[in-house]
Amino acid sequence: MDLVADVLEISGVRGTIGARIEAGGSWSIPVTECTTAVLHVVTAGSAWLESRHLSPQCLELAVGDVVLMPYGPSHMLGSAPGTGTSVAADPAMAARALETGEVIRLGSQPAHTRILTISYDCDHTVRTQVLGALPEVVHIRGDQGEAGFDDTVRMIGRELSRPLIAGRAVLNSLVDVMLVQLMRAWLPTRSGHRGTWLGVFEDPLVRSAMEHVHAEPGQPWTTTTLASALGVSRATLSRRFPAAIGQSPATYLTQWRMDLAAVRLRKTQDPVESIAAAVGYQSTPAFHRAFARSHGVTPGRYRAERCSRGSC
Repeated sequence: MDLVADVLEISGVRGTIGARIEAGGSWSIPVTECTTAVLHVVTAGSAWLESRHLSPQCLELAVGDVVLMPYGPSHMLGSAPGTGTSVAADPAMAARALETGEVIRLGSQPAHTRILTISYDCDHTVRTQVLGALPEVVHIRGDQGEAGFDDTVRMIGRELSRPLIAGRAVLNSLVDVMLVQLMRAWLPTRSGHRGTWLGVFEDPLVRSAMEHVHAEPGQPWTTTTLASALGVSRATLSRRFPAAIGQSPATYLTQWRMDLAAVRLRKTQDPVESIAAAVGYQSTPAFHRAFARSHGVTPGRYRAERCSRGSC
């Protein structure tokens, strides 16, 4: 089982090309707070990132560097620390470019620095999230990534510098690959995830337990049967599972089942009864109660509301 792929898929994480910055000389551009995750890829030159979430508040970015801000906080990109007060681009123009993917040319000199900004959004009603478990700033240097990471950065740079047919389709695929490669590069170098979903990678037993749940969510799992499948005692699993991810096995199982059910309610016209059975509920009323506790509405109401918003 690929747990990260499962969660990215179930939460519907997708990248969208945002502003394309071409800058030379003295320049800066504000990125106002937004509801999506924001990622910057430096495809040429260098830049500085300023944010109150950094310590110190300035971070130098070189060519090939990638920085992800999962919570979309306000920050500034510029040619040097402190340039924002005198040569800042118009915030309204910057915000529009982030949404439309426009090219922004900044500074009075020929472009030396090129930066691609990407937005990552997801279904925020899904409770099992990867982006929400990441720190406020994730920085990967160009020489730090896994094999192929720098190749993806170069491919993005080439697509931007030499637009060809279906370029948008290629870029949309590459930005999704970029997020996965960033996580591949970052996860093995960091610890301290315990108590979040990412804590699963710090305990092999918990990872195996979660793989069982993801592989067969419809099985009548209990902490006892799950522990038995792993060859450990119930007490051991009951202790280590919440220590790793901050939830008991039973709580996580219910959460994962409700997330799977919500996706099927949105994306299919399958009867509620068959969805309930697929996620481990032989009693449809019991499924209704569990779903209502999780999402605040019944399955039928949830489907109707999502369809009315065009999500079906």
